[in-house]
Amino acid sequence: MISTKEAITLENKYGAHNYHPLPVVLARGEGVYVWDPEGNRYFDFLSAYSAVNQGHCHPHIIKALKDQAETLTLTSRAFYNNVLGEFEKHLAETFGFDKVLPMNTGAEAVETAIKVCRKWAYEKKGVHENEAKIVVCNNNFHGRTTTIISFSNDSDASKNFGPYTPGFIKVEYNNLDELELALQDESVAGFLVEPIQGEAGVMVPDQDYLRKAAELCKKYNVLFIADEIQTGIARTGSLLAVCGNCTCEAACERQPNTYVRPDILVLGKALSGGVYPVSAVLTDDDIMDVIKPGQHGSTYGGNPLGTKVAIAAMEVVHDEKLAQNARYLGEIFREEMEQLKSECSLVNVVRGKGLLNAVEINDSTDSSTAWDLCMKLKENGLLAKPTHGNIIRFAPPLVMTEKQLRECVAIIRKTFLEYEQSGE
Repeated sequence: MISTKEAITLENKYGAHNYHPLPVVLARGEGVYVWDPEGNRYFDFLSAYSAVNQGHCHPHIIKALKDQAETLTLTSRAFYNNVLGEFEKHLAETFGFDKVLPMNTGAEAVETAIKVCRKWAYEKKGVHENEAKIVVCNNNFHGRTTTIISFSNDSDASKNFGPYTPGFIKVEYNNLDELELALQDESVAGFLVEPIQGEAGVMVPDQDYLRKAAELCKKYNVLFIADEIQTGIARTGSLLAVCGNCTCEAACERQPNTYVRPDILVLGKALSGGVYPVSAVLTDDDIMDVIKPGQHGSTYGGNPLGTKVAIAAMEVVHDEKLAQNARYLGEIFREEMEQLKSECSLVNVVRGKGLLNAVEINDSTDSSTAWDLCMKLKENGLLAKPTHGNIIRFAPPLVMTEKQLRECVAIIRKTFLEYEQSGE
């Protein structure tokens, strides 16, 4: 096995420099742990941006991968296969929708949702062709395709990649007045929103924001599109972030006051437990039926290998009660971070839901403090990464135990207090 230094040297020499990774090389993973080539063990507190909710190399998911890989991996959609229908049924019944359109990556799923929404607007709502608009939120993150960066206000993602795709209206996140004003435009087809803005720094909206936003969409005959690529699959303490506190498949029936049912649901990342790229768009017949043969697709979308892996990944979430665990541990984590805030001037704000949390560092966004703290955390055996300069996102695999979480809290507390005392 090559060393950490050799691996970093190779990437820097032969790879595009489109990421700025923490200088650690991961060579093996199991559950909540990862190891570098030298055998040093770390707690993973990023979970591949919430793709590894079920933990690294979960045996049930890996078995499904191995079994299917030895049977049939890819057919394209030129033919039926014996796994896709089972996957679509499982997903549709779990989340309560009529139809599933499988893709591969999260960005592909968002692009799919945009296409479905626009086509619905022309064929069902009566919007004039090529005039459909979609409302999005400032500081959103839905991917990095040309269309998606066209409505991003992150200059790193968008600068010098134009010309940009038109047809998007940006409003302030968590602002219902701005949203309603935008929805009054009769050409608006949909409202695309993250239930919690992860990349922006784990921005959690007001408790009634999503419900009232969905009501406004219904009022103005606009599709409510929930991008749950990062927040979904139990990450926030419920099966979906729009589910409020529900962990069951019948969330809309059990807790009607907290559940928000999207018109279009976008899933990815943990849908396959980080084992294989799988994403999906879910909606009902009266929306999905605008898509006809030849109008959208993907060679790999719905392949037997990915769909079998995804079924196993969803079984792990249900069988191991990962949503309940995320909710319980998330409350403990935020309580401990609030306690740290009272002990340490470095901590400015603590926020999150379930096991998607962030600590905002008491420094400017252009400072290196958050990065330096993450480097110190690495030295102490815990991996996390800053976002937006002065925010550290903490999102461990949902299979974490309370004992492991408290060990991690001790590492974070020790690191922060020592850093503050050192005056670095």
